[in-house]
Amino acid sequence: MAFAVSVLTISLIVSILLSRGQSMKKKYIIWGITTMLVIAPLFSWLVGILYGISVSSGFAAGGLMIIMFPILFILGIILLVKGILKKEMD
Repeated sequence: MAFAVSVLTISLIVSILLSRGQSMKKKYIIWGITTMLVIAPLFSWLVGILYGISVSSGFAAGGLMIIMFPILFILGIILLVKGILKKEMD
């Protein structure tokens, strides 16, 4: 669990550093990719595992992961598409 938290934290820090000073178009693209590839799987796994431990049910953990992952992944797709379709302002 500590490994997942550290990977999630490091990737969030890298995303913040990459998006600093960029246009909104590039920020949306960076955060869309980060949300889809890092935040959605790791965050849904962490929340699901912690919830499953607190209620002592593996099925609750799996169910929460199954609900959270697609929602966060679709949010990442929306951010990525918004960044791709956004007009570049000069």
